[in-house]
Formats: sequence, C-alpha cells, structure tokens
Amino acid sequence: MNAPTISFDNTQIAFQSLSNFELKKAHFLFQVFQNQFLVKVGSSFTESALHWGLPIGPLVKPTIFKHFCSGENLEESTTLIRALAQKNVGVLLNYGVEAKETDEEYEKSIQQSLKAIRLAGTEKNIKAVCIKLTGFGRIALFEKLQQKASLSASEQTEVDKINARFDILCEAALSNDVAIYIDAEESWIQNPIDEMTLIRMKKYNQKKAIICNTYQLYRSDKLADLRSEIELAKKENFILGVKIVRGAYVEKEAEYATDHKIKSPIHSTKAGSDADFNEALQLCIDHIDSVSVCVASHNEESCLLLTKLLADKNIPFNHPHICVSQLYGMGDHITYNLLSLGLNCTKYMPYGPIKEVIPYLIRRAQENGSVNGQMGRELKLLKTEIQRRRI
Repeated sequence: MNAPTISFDNTQIAFQSLSNFELKKAHFLFQVFQNQFLVKVGSSFTESALHWGLPIGPLVKPTIFKHFCSGENLEESTTLIRALAQKNVGVLLNYGVEAKETDEEYEKSIQQSLKAIRLAGTEKNIKAVCIKLTGFGRIALFEKLQQKASLSASEQTEVDKINARFDILCEAALSNDVAIYIDAEESWIQNPIDEMTLIRMKKYNQKKAIICNTYQLYRSDKLADLRSEIELAKKENFILGVKIVRGAYVEKEAEYATDHKIKSPIHSTKAGSDADFNEALQLCIDHIDSVSVCVASHNEESCLLLTKLLADKNIPFNHPHICVSQLYGMGDHITYNLLSLGLNCTKYMPYGPIKEVIPYLIRRAQENGSVNGQMGRELKLLKTEIQRRRI
C-alpha cells in the first residue's frame, strides 16, 4: 500500500488536547527553556535548594513538574492516565526516582513498581512500566560485574537480591499482562543489565513481549547487538522485546572515555547515530514476527520512515508488535499526527515525589534547550497554533 500523507506541521491535530490556557502556558515554558542562561541559573538554584532543604515544591509543581510528569504518586497520575485513554494514547509509566544505595530504598522502588504494574492490570492503556535496574542495586556493583571482577560473598548476595527483585517484577508483569521496559544506562554498566534482561526475555517472552530491553543507537556497537539478538530470538523461539532510542548520556559518556583514556562507544557524528537508528528500525520491521518494537523517538524523519516501512510491507499500522513513544510534555505534533494514522502511540510518563524527580526534570531542560534542538521546534509549533487560534 502507499505511504499515507502526513505532516508534523499540523498543529491543529498536534495540540487538540490543550486548552488555550494550557497552550499559552506551554509556550511560555518552552520560551524559558530556550534561554540557556536561565536554564543554567534555574538548574543551579534548584539543585542548591534541594541540598539546603528549601521548599521549592510550590514553584516547581505547577510549572515544569506538571508539564513533564503525571503526579507525585500513582493516585495523582491516574486522572491523567485515564484522560489519555480517552484519546487512545497509551502510557509508559516510570517511577522517576534515581541513584539509590540502600536495601530500604531498593525495596521502596520495588514496591512502587509493583504498585504500577498492578495498576496497569486494571488501566489497560498503561502499556508498560519502565524501570532502571540500578534502582534495585548499587551502580558500583554493576561496574564490577561489567569488569568480570571477582565478587566477595556479600557482593554475590547483593547480586542475588537484584536478580530476585527483577524476577518478582517479571512475575507480576506476566500475571497482570503488562510489559516491563528496562531503560538503558551508561555504557560502563550496561553489559550486565543486558545479560540479566536477555535471560528473562527467553523465559517470559514465549507468547508476547513481557520483558523489553532498550537499545541506544548512538552507540556504535548496538546495531550489531540487536542483529545478533534477533537471530537468537528466532532460533530459540521467543519474542525479542525492543525499545530503540538514540541515547541519553552523551556528555557523561564523553567525560568517562576521556577520564579513562578509552575510545568513546558513541558515534562521532549525529549522522552516524541517525543511520544506525533507522537501520535498527528497518531490521525490527523486517523481523516483526519475532520482534516487538517500541520506536521511542522525537526525530520526525525516523517516524516518517516507520510509516513508509509499514506501508511498503503491507503491515497494519496498529500491529500489536509496534508502538511509538514520545516524552510526556513534548512531541505532541508527532504523537497525535501518528495517532491519526492508526498507530499505537504512547507517552513516556514519569511520576514521583518532586524532590526525587528533579534530576529528570533538569535533564529535560538542559538536554533540549538549544535553539536548534527539540525545544526550538516545539516552540515554533506552539506559536503557530496560538496564531491559528488567534488567542
């Protein structure tokens, strides 16, 4: 069939869910993000305020928090989850708390994830619960696992606990018929995460993708990994759960490579990352019977490529092995225009206590604040819609 005509410039479709007030508020917020000085000062102030225990909630919650997060807890989030369900938009739910170090904190993270999984069992537009395995074990321990270093008895006990926590979540996901997406992390801890995840894909993904791994295609080695794991899935008869992204740790990876005097695993150019992402997308669609893929991208070219590939292969746009995702609070021009074609569209939606989610919010402001970046594109579209509505 012919590829459908689609324009990501269609702001009437893109912002149909926003009231005039919400539209103007989003426009103001993105204008602030465009100012690098304000982003830098605001980020420093927020981090300092957290350090000193200052009450920043009343300032943050109605502004940046409300724009990018669904609530401080699942109870607050449910209203928004149901509102998106009315628009046929799915949710990838993430308890956005990071970098914990104690068993007590890990247990809290597990309980929050279990609660989210159980909610997904009743709210069917929650398509997946997203987790980081470093939410259930020390980063330093994952580093040691990657280095294949000998573990002490106590460290082996910690590893056993991580595996046990992971298995608890997998069993809950299976019984509630919801996927778990394992978010990608830094390259120096990613190998053991991949290994733990692949083991569980083989066990749980017999009929559908319950466990899904994330492939960061800005890494020059991940396309080869994806290719070999697709072949493994076909050979061993399980569904490979895949979320493809470009990547989120560019600056950290560069600093780590410099500090450790090693070659960076990241493509030296954006064009290299783009090419690998699009080839990974093609690979997943070519093997769609064995791969369940979430195309997590704000890149319009890649999203258009997806529609072309599906049309060329006569694959239904609502195929159960295909979904697309953008961050909640961004990319509505992609989400809602693809939704109008019948694709399974989702929003990556963090929630959690304000002070715990601040690192995520600061990244959103810092990573996307350049004039030529995603925020610039969003700002132009918001302005166009304001002019169209004449408000």
